[in-house]
Amino acid sequence: MHHNKLTGNKGEQMAAAYLHENGYEILELNWRYGHWEVDIIAAKGRMLYFFEIKTRTSDRFGYPEESISKKKMQNLRNAAEQYQELYPDWKYLQFNVLAITMQSGKAVEYFMLEDVYF
Repeated sequence: MHHNKLTGNKGEQMAAAYLHENGYEILELNWRYGHWEVDIIAAKGRMLYFFEIKTRTSDRFGYPEESISKKKMQNLRNAAEQYQELYPDWKYLQFNVLAITMQSGKAVEYFMLEDVYF
């Protein structure tokens, strides 16, 4: 498996554990609808959260959150609309980005951008 894919998979697993430890209920991992995908769908209270997870092993090419394109966020929004159609009881939505940096010899860094507007 390609290094980036392995890093991404590990990051998503770490993100799910991190979110669970911080009071989120993980509802879906890698939820797909057509060609759209949401890395993590979680709930906390009455709010439904759609998470884009970005993971890097160095800051050589910038911070993980800097690699999210407008197209990716539009795809996340499209997937969220479909999810809400399937589960209409959820009235309150929020889009978040969880960036994870795993550098050798350093503590893992988590950085969450909440209520991302696009």
